[in-house]
Amino acid sequence: MSKVAVITDSTAYLPPDLSKQYHITVMPQALIWGEEIFSDGVDIQPEEFYTRLKTAKVMPTTAQVSIPSMQEAFKTLLDRDYSVVGIFISNKLSGTISSAIQAREALGVGEDKIAIVDSYSVAMAMGFVVLTVARAAAEGAGQSECVALAEKARNHTGVFFVVDTLEFLHRGGRIGGAQRFLGSALNLKPILAVQDGRVEAVERIRTKGKAVGRMLELVKEQVGDRKPVRIATLHANAAQEAREILERASKIMEINESVFSEVSPVVGTHAGPGTVGLAFMAGM
Repeated sequence: MSKVAVITDSTAYLPPDLSKQYHITVMPQALIWGEEIFSDGVDIQPEEFYTRLKTAKVMPTTAQVSIPSMQEAFKTLLDRDYSVVGIFISNKLSGTISSAIQAREALGVGEDKIAIVDSYSVAMAMGFVVLTVARAAAEGAGQSECVALAEKARNHTGVFFVVDTLEFLHRGGRIGGAQRFLGSALNLKPILAVQDGRVEAVERIRTKGKAVGRMLELVKEQVGDRKPVRIATLHANAAQEAREILERASKIMEINESVFSEVSPVVGTHAGPGTVGLAFMAGM
């Protein structure tokens, strides 16, 4: 049985200690800012990104992991006698999976060497799937077992988030079903979710404080009585608010694993500053 290596992309924004502990390869997405190109979370970090965003005259855009970069990462793992399981951001939000498939084709290998799984999600909702598979691989699970586990785990995850404005999602073309909230009164705060791989509108709430409270209720409803429960924050330049949300979540749910995470600059480009959210995996 060959060893299994797990690879994902930077939009999961897994805490570095967890990526290192489970030997997870993280492929950086690209952030394009005028004439400059940055590797997401590598040569531009969230703090620097939001500081620069405040005074930027040119707004950043994003690009998926390139085919050559993906090909190089795959080859490195194959050369070390690993079979690969790639778990990436939803295909409806990014072309990263397309890059992965084309990189595999360029290497002339099949799914038995490089298996690619659509997480149907982003941020730590995807991150929990990646962690689940990486932990299984560390315990000796084979590639087919890891793929089956990823496909099962993604059905146990979800992510809800509250944005200050829909402007960034709209501008980046990632607004999905939240399009119907455009043009709403400016003081209404949308609660959004990633459902079936797309950003969907859930509710509009009068204030951000009430929206966060309702988001917590929605997460609790989705978790139900399933155990174990894994919860992660996501935030875009709103660390204190995210810590408070995680603390509130721990008071209304019995949480087995909690992760304090933010969103990468690439996700922040689309979500916008002030975004806060909760990702979860329940029942496995």
